[in-house]
Amino acid sequence: MLYDAHNHLQDERLDPWRDVIIAQMPQTGLAEMIVNGSCEEDWPAVAKLARDHAWIRPAFGLHPWYVKERGPNWLTTLRDHLVAHPRAVVGEIGLDRWIENPDIDAQLECFRSQLALAVEFDRPATIHCLRAFGLLEETLRSMPLPRRGFLLHSYGGPAEMIPRFVELGARFSLSPYFGHPRKAAQLAVFQSVPLDRLLAETDAPDMWPPDELNPHPLKSTDGTSLNHPANLRVSYELLARVRGVPVEELQVVIAANYAALFAF
Repeated sequence: MLYDAHNHLQDERLDPWRDVIIAQMPQTGLAEMIVNGSCEEDWPAVAKLARDHAWIRPAFGLHPWYVKERGPNWLTTLRDHLVAHPRAVVGEIGLDRWIENPDIDAQLECFRSQLALAVEFDRPATIHCLRAFGLLEETLRSMPLPRRGFLLHSYGGPAEMIPRFVELGARFSLSPYFGHPRKAAQLAVFQSVPLDRLLAETDAPDMWPPDELNPHPLKSTDGTSLNHPANLRVSYELLARVRGVPVEELQVVIAANYAALFAF
């Protein structure tokens, strides 16, 4: 039984294949996936997917990439979605200095507000972080955190920060993109993650694996590579390789880790 801790099945780039993907996923060994909203505009699509399919757990959050486009009532709308979906995670939220001209003050304001909702509703949070791990740790230490913990999805930070994030309640997920040779150093960082903090994800339709590891290739109309949610097994195989354990053993571990964070 496989658990995808983070994807974006609602993404419009998957529109041509979504019905086929949904029909196929239960046959891939998938037990549950977390489908993450990124902005006010896609939260309704996430909600519909969760209503229609019991194996989809929704997550609603304002991604740092979309902070500048938020509406005046975004936080109230987010609260309404969390009330309407008691199984929902708070996410995808976070901090990002990689994007062009980031408004870090606005990102911090939105991030803190959403973490406060996770605490209020007793929900875990899914956190995105690029080039802001020091600021992320500083922010997390400055405020109450979700009792259930939080996920650092597609963790790209240094190994030396893992114990500090673990102390705060973090879990860490790996995507198929870490199979690319240029990501070898980051893949090796997952040797340092405690076994009881490991999770797997796809981040579909992004973070696709290299061609030689990709059993489910997808291309958008402009020829851009996309990640198929069925590539979740690739993430498990990469984690098994880097940890030196059989995939079957890792499946049991990840199932328990997923339940500890998300099964509520």
